[in-house]
Amino acid sequence: MSNPASPQPRKDVLKEHTWDLRPIFKSDAAWEKAFKALEAQLPTVSKFKGKLHRSAKTIHECCIFSNTLRLELEKLGAYAQLKYAEDLTNPSYQGMVARFSRLAMLVSEGLSHINPEIQAIPRKKMAEFLKEEILAEYKVLLQDLLRYRPHILSPAEERLLAMQGEVSEGPSKIFDQLTDGDLKFGTVKDETGTVRALTQSSFITFLESPRRNVRKEAFEKYYEVLEDHQYSVSSMLNASVLQDIYYARARNFPSAREAALFADRIPVAVYDSLITAVRDGLPSVHRYYALRKDLMRVKDIHFYDTYQPIVSGMNRAVDYDEAVDTICNSVEVLGEDYVKTLRKGLTTGRWVDRYENEGKMSGAFSYGVFGCPPYILMNYEEKVLNSMFTLAHEAGHSMHSYCSMNSQPYHYASYPIFLAEIASTFNEQLLGAHLLERAKSKKERAFLINKQIDEIRGTIIRQTMFAEFEAIIHEQAESGMPLTVETFRAIYRSLLDAYFGEDFVIDEVLELECLRIPHFYRAFYVFKYATGLSAAIALSQKVLSGGEKERNRYLTFLSAGGSRPPLMTLKRAGVDLTRPDAVCDAMKKFDSLVNELESLL
Repeated sequence: MSNPASPQPRKDVLKEHTWDLRPIFKSDAAWEKAFKALEAQLPTVSKFKGKLHRSAKTIHECCIFSNTLRLELEKLGAYAQLKYAEDLTNPSYQGMVARFSRLAMLVSEGLSHINPEIQAIPRKKMAEFLKEEILAEYKVLLQDLLRYRPHILSPAEERLLAMQGEVSEGPSKIFDQLTDGDLKFGTVKDETGTVRALTQSSFITFLESPRRNVRKEAFEKYYEVLEDHQYSVSSMLNASVLQDIYYARARNFPSAREAALFADRIPVAVYDSLITAVRDGLPSVHRYYALRKDLMRVKDIHFYDTYQPIVSGMNRAVDYDEAVDTICNSVEVLGEDYVKTLRKGLTTGRWVDRYENEGKMSGAFSYGVFGCPPYILMNYEEKVLNSMFTLAHEAGHSMHSYCSMNSQPYHYASYPIFLAEIASTFNEQLLGAHLLERAKSKKERAFLINKQIDEIRGTIIRQTMFAEFEAIIHEQAESGMPLTVETFRAIYRSLLDAYFGEDFVIDEVLELECLRIPHFYRAFYVFKYATGLSAAIALSQKVLSGGEKERNRYLTFLSAGGSRPPLMTLKRAGVDLTRPDAVCDAMKKFDSLVNELESLL
């Protein structure tokens, strides 16, 4: 059955189109009971404080106790967040999320003594503890914790940092409230003559319009408002950068970037190698913009000319059930068990909340909590082909969570964020290859190739530009240089000139784009999108052209969770990101796709 023509009240949505949250909690009342039970344990949260040096047995008991607490907390958070996502206007779930956040802070504060206490155990004594069989299941976890020894503070200092949790979210929260709430960008008349509100969410939709005057008007109106607030927004970004530096210095890291990469054991050289490899491939990117300009028949190409599909008229309606069939067919190379699990999850297993309803959170995400289904929020639109790709993407995340949770104990089930974008974009690569094989005309093939080009451009090239910007502004602030709006604009302008090329017209207000990217408030995250897609392209090509060995290596990757350092997990799957090969190969693929698009059109 298709999604309804217009958003319905949540109460009217068909049950089979919604996710089934009963595996987390059977009802709101059950959540309330569990919440109060955990709240009642708060006086005991710190019961191991001052005792962890006594024996391996004490550490083992503390690990079990803290993991039990954390899992219960995660389940409370998952249920609250997912119910809130169903209808952001529901005051009951707004309150549920707020109550959970406070409880999470108190539990975190109560457990904050664990890491510094373990770190304080003399090295020789801790080495003896780790030899004992009772700690075998936690050995990798504890050894990883010992890496943090130089960066763990005293219990009192750790408690203070834990108490700053909510305060540290200030810059990003203010940014979100300003850009999503307070700033009004006016209206734009779209290609159908309909006057629509210009918002953060609709901005890109307007840039995809076939009418250049619509795209240009949306671009200019959006940045006119942002320019009026550039000093306030730049102050927020500066505050976020200074906060990154504060936390890095507080924990004795040489730089904010090294602090951000430490958890995943990513050398700075991997980050720098990504930038170098992408910059080496920029001539192909510039050639693509020249081709796009010619095919669009515009005298000059601007930023607002880069989102419209070059090949038009190829979008066709794909309802949810057809999308599920197509996705499942595209991943058959991963074996019967994978396909069977995925198909059930997307249909009768009710992992997915499918369609938009009144008040529902926009966008899409996958949310997994140990022992429960890996849920997917969608706002599926059958008239938009990207909805099928989005479903494939989120299904990749969910199957990663499913495989990991079913292969690892709780404390190793969560996979590092560095690996998170690989499984999702891997599924998109398989879907793209499946559709290309079945393209019925040159035009359809050109449309799909253009989509792949723009995916690489948006995920590898654009995110690498963002990553380079983050590295530069943090390095400047760490050297004592002030970050003013003029500084931000100058740095970003130099990157725009390099990444878009000399034949691309850079509108002056595009320098302000650096002030509208939410990810900059979670510094040194965006590079993982670029490395993730690069690795996904490499792995998908290995699986599609290989056999059982390549498939099993990939499935082992999905099942590894956090049981090994992420670079090691990925290397065992067949991709070594300590070398630039995967990124270079992705850029070569980009070049070959541009060549084919040129030959087709």
